[in-house]
Amino acid sequence: MVRFITSFFFLVSLALFFSVYISPEFFPYVGVITLTIPILIIINAFLFIALLLAKRKLLILPLIALVVGWKFVGMTFQFRPSGGKEEGLSVLSYNVHMFTYSRNGGDRALGGQNLIKWLQDNPADIKCFQEFYQDQTTPSRNTLKLLGAETGYHHSFQIIQGNPKQRSFGMAIFSKYPIVNEGVVLDSRSTNGVMFADLKVEKDTIRIYNAHLESMNIPSEGLNNLDGIKDNYKVTLRRLKRGQIARASQLDILMDHMDNSPYANILVGDFNDVPYSYTYFTLRRKMQNAFEKAGSGFGFTYNKVLFFLRIDHIFADDLFKTKSFKTHKEVDYSDHYPISAVFSWEKPLRKNPQESEE
Repeated sequence: MVRFITSFFFLVSLALFFSVYISPEFFPYVGVITLTIPILIIINAFLFIALLLAKRKLLILPLIALVVGWKFVGMTFQFRPSGGKEEGLSVLSYNVHMFTYSRNGGDRALGGQNLIKWLQDNPADIKCFQEFYQDQTTPSRNTLKLLGAETGYHHSFQIIQGNPKQRSFGMAIFSKYPIVNEGVVLDSRSTNGVMFADLKVEKDTIRIYNAHLESMNIPSEGLNNLDGIKDNYKVTLRRLKRGQIARASQLDILMDHMDNSPYANILVGDFNDVPYSYTYFTLRRKMQNAFEKAGSGFGFTYNKVLFFLRIDHIFADDLFKTKSFKTHKEVDYSDHYPISAVFSWEKPLRKNPQESEE
């Protein structure tokens, strides 16, 4: 029986560890089953200790599984202590939930004002927002002015819905550095999309991508008790499946655009995907993840019932060095926590070493 259990979890673990390389477009539920990877790592660790104490040769199987799956540990938890303030290019990413979310059910307008004040005071060189709301008719909600002109930031705003002369909704990038080019990578009629802006940083030009990939649409309010889980699990599975397929298609477009970028890239945003996903691994093969390089703890970014999710990420080309990463859990105004990272690089920064300076 012990041999069967050990062999079973060994084979299942290896299958799931390698399934992150399979696109959900070909295997729709792959993104759902990979959510169990942390559980499998714990099970294999337990089996290894038990078999070690029992002096059974079978311990080689969970040991192999742990070695193969060790990379998932670093994606889940970083053991380094929180670092101090680092000098460099600072980048902030935040799904601001239209500046109206109040976790404690309080005054939504007040919550939005507090959030805007925090963003005005935040010193990040580059600030990228998803679910960004702009109200041209109300001074206290004219966020382009409050976060841009009044604080000395340049901005790029890509409208997804609404009237630019009244109220609109979309994504935005604010920068202390001049924006020399901007555009849309992925335009969506829903709340999702991808935009970019090219920033002139002294003698270098850096491309910033701001992404909000297909939402999970998980009915989290209905999952806060056993009855809610029973009632909503089928709906949740269907939405997870649909979202995984949509994000895989969006990722193809984004990757192709980044491959053709003439500049070094930094990619931030709300990806609606955990580290054990096709989206994360596809990006990780070409870019570094700031949390893995300089984060600490679990770095969870979701601020609702499913608090154990890290779905907001910052990636950067290997030309950059990640000096620090932080999840701002003290900022409790949205259904996401803001995240930030600091980067440095060797100057001049060139994606193609053969390029000459402008």
